[in-house]
Amino acid sequence: MTKISDLSIDTNLTRKILTTFIHTEVTRAGFSRAVVGLSGGVDSSLSCTLAAEALGAENVLAVRMPYETSSPDSLAHAQLVIDQLGVQSLTVPITDMVNPLFERFPQADPLRRGNAMARARMIVLYDQSQASKGLVVGTGNKTEILLGYTTLYGDSACAINPLGDLYKTQVRQLAREMGVPEAIIKKPPSADLWIGQTDEGELGFTYADVDQLLYLLVDERYSPEDCIEEGFSEQFVNTVIELIRRNHFKRVMPPVAKLSNRTVGYDFLYLRDWGT
Repeated sequence: MTKISDLSIDTNLTRKILTTFIHTEVTRAGFSRAVVGLSGGVDSSLSCTLAAEALGAENVLAVRMPYETSSPDSLAHAQLVIDQLGVQSLTVPITDMVNPLFERFPQADPLRRGNAMARARMIVLYDQSQASKGLVVGTGNKTEILLGYTTLYGDSACAINPLGDLYKTQVRQLAREMGVPEAIIKKPPSADLWIGQTDEGELGFTYADVDQLLYLLVDERYSPEDCIEEGFSEQFVNTVIELIRRNHFKRVMPPVAKLSNRTVGYDFLYLRDWGT
């Protein structure tokens, strides 16, 4: 029988820590506003909710960025969050931004197209960051970050990320505690990059299963052999470890060739180094 770990969190404490984190980091950078890409999924809905609580709804801009094939449910679910929180909102379709690229490269597969869409959305968010003088708040969770299930310089790009140390199952716990609409929490996770696309369909396993394995590998420091002994299949363990290994470059700044005594990313690392 597979080992089942308790991934439950203290939602009240987590809520306090994350709202304090958002307020502290936004104001530390000299800002008072936040910009969130609101897809209508549970991750972006939770980030938007946390930002509104931390900074005040009037100081949060939620941006919807549909493509022509985007699900109408995504727009509708995002609107539920906007209406519930009372945040500022803007809808910027990306169809006319990316279609010229797709026309230039008609042979591009869905992954290339999805990456272009994710990066186009980040262009919009950072434009609105400048226009509204607000920091871009990220929406990526710990599961996605570890597996590399993210587009570099696309949905992974942000100024701060309140969700990056929460597994997907924990995101759902906190979202429910903070009143994110149940329809959003329960729907199949999707980046909404092409018709019928779902996260779990692409990954080949469920978040519930992989969160259990990641918790043992990362938080409990189990070896692959230990995980197999705990009931996880060898193929599943090896697949997940390979995803973590292969996608490490997405979790770090680009490596800098070291020439001096104090190199960014190696020795120049800490808050004190830039006067904080």
